[in-house]
Amino acid sequence: METQNCYFKNIESSDIEYIFRGLSDPAITRFYDVHFPTLEATREQMEWYDSLVKNETGIWWGIYDKSNQNFCGAGGFNNWDKNHKKAEVGFWLLKEYWGKGIMKETMPRIFDYGFSDMDLNRIEGYVVSDNIKCKNALGKINFTYEGTMRECEYKNNEKISVDIYSLLKNEWMK
Repeated sequence: METQNCYFKNIESSDIEYIFRGLSDPAITRFYDVHFPTLEATREQMEWYDSLVKNETGIWWGIYDKSNQNFCGAGGFNNWDKNHKKAEVGFWLLKEYWGKGIMKETMPRIFDYGFSDMDLNRIEGYVVSDNIKCKNALGKINFTYEGTMRECEYKNNEKISVDIYSLLKNEWMK
């Protein structure tokens, strides 16, 4: 899979250093449920990526810059429910790629894959309510805000509210 400036590669165990680089950075994981302080701890995430494919509950890709083959971040689907034709989208970028339009360029390709290859009807996005940048980004790519699950999670012993967004196939394929 590719876009004009990026290409996608299934995440493999050999990508652990890239994943560690992103998911050990507090600026990147500030609003995520995961954070890995060591390379060894990151193996848990690599096992999760493997289980998505093995159990057919999702797929995540590494996103690479075509011009220099550098790893930029990762994105994909998890919590794939084939019966209800829906999955949750996730995405993160290394800090040096923030604000360069990569999400705007690559997310549509990921959505196309979800709606066409995975036969999804609905793509869901769960965003910590304080994550304004992510919420704004979802709004720019036509996600609909559906509501807030108030104080539904804890992170570092603090209550967190999560906003729910969705994109339907008939909204995307217009």
